[in-house]
Amino acid sequence: MPSLDQDLTGLRLLAAFAHPDDEGFGSGGTLAMLVARGAAVTLVCGTNGDVGEISDPSLATQETLAQVRQQELRNAMDVTGVSDVRFLNYRDSGMAGTDDNENPNCLHQADSRAVIQALVDIMKEIRPQVVITHDPSGGYGHPDHRAMCRHTTEAFKLVGSSEDAGKQQGQADTVWPPEYLYYVCFPRSNFQRMWRTMLEMEITPPFASQDIDLVGTPDEEVTTVLDIGHYVDTKIASLNCHRTQIDPNGPFSQLPEDMMRDIMAKEYYALVEPYGMASGTDFVASLQ
Repeated sequence: MPSLDQDLTGLRLLAAFAHPDDEGFGSGGTLAMLVARGAAVTLVCGTNGDVGEISDPSLATQETLAQVRQQELRNAMDVTGVSDVRFLNYRDSGMAGTDDNENPNCLHQADSRAVIQALVDIMKEIRPQVVITHDPSGGYGHPDHRAMCRHTTEAFKLVGSSEDAGKQQGQADTVWPPEYLYYVCFPRSNFQRMWRTMLEMEITPPFASQDIDLVGTPDEEVTTVLDIGHYVDTKIASLNCHRTQIDPNGPFSQLPEDMMRDIMAKEYYALVEPYGMASGTDFVASLQ
């Protein structure tokens, strides 16, 4: 079990995701744990979630959804304890093959150099030791998830190779560049477990048109499993702030509560880059 009294004052983490709510299911407990132990967390959201579904028409319209989802993310982070929330303000790209994916203002169509530079600038400002983002699969293949993974990875590498990285604000002895890059993972076995249960309950699974054997992160790519059971209530309360995206009659909401709590009580990561540390050193694993 995690060491609840482990002091992480001085730790800085940057979490970079594509949409409001992406932070919640895969890493919401980790973020709550880090804040509770004194770490400084910055959350960067690439888009405003403009083309997400609206669970209840009284909550937003398609014209107001971006503004509403920004506020939902701020509300969620108030619950989690993250005060530094930033938006890159790209348009949501929607799923591959849709008209939204071709919109010139969407993240999928954005100049990669501009997105990477924006992330580099934030990294140089806050000097995180740890960076987390989507994995290359995007969980279920969302173009924005995959784009944020690529851009954050490149920004991490660029900052790591910068000659002035350790000289920010004249602090030549600052611990810098960032030491760890993690991808947030959704193991395929978890998706398959939920899908099988949905089919047994005669619930139509989401992404039903996709091959379930290809959805999520291959289990063998997961390097780190973090038990966040002590923070699962905070995680759920934070997720519930994303009201436009949570359909009380949706497939996930219909799954047994104890099953969902069990799944949400663990978060999964792939350690990608251990900059400046001995090979194999795993910061997230050390939180256990």
